[in-house]
Amino acid sequence: MWLAIAGLGINWFGDSLDGTVARVRHQQRPRYGFYVDHLIDCLGASFVFGGLALSGYMSPLIAMSLLVAYLLLSIEVYLATYCLTVCRLSFWGLGPTELRLLLIAGTLALFSDPTVQLVGHRHRLFDVGGIVAIMCIGVTFIISSVRNVRVLYQAERISAVTTEEVP
Repeated sequence: MWLAIAGLGINWFGDSLDGTVARVRHQQRPRYGFYVDHLIDCLGASFVFGGLALSGYMSPLIAMSLLVAYLLLSIEVYLATYCLTVCRLSFWGLGPTELRLLLIAGTLALFSDPTVQLVGHRHRLFDVGGIVAIMCIGVTFIISSVRNVRVLYQAERISAVTTEEVP
């Protein structure tokens, strides 16, 4: 578990450092950087959720469902970035750094008790956290998708076609 925490710290450091170094050196490559950064984010998430699925601290079904939810929201963000030229990485005040901190806090909590009591039953801490995360990501996906569809619809309204114009 300490290795997982160290891995999250290294991931955060590398994710934060690459863009900063490019800006300081005045060697920015926005499209390349965007592509590589988000490709690595998706690979990293696959490894994190795959590791959770294999760890015994989260059921494989919940881990893979969480990965699917994460990737759906990622796709929505990437499509919005392309179509609306607005890249939004944080929702509801939570971004990648806060999510890493939540994972670290959860991992530290495993040392004392890997389960939580809910409705008279004991459940794995990461299963409960995973289900909450899936629901939050799902709501965020729906709200963001509807908002972006509405903006794109308004931006590309189709004018009324009269019957005279139709061949």
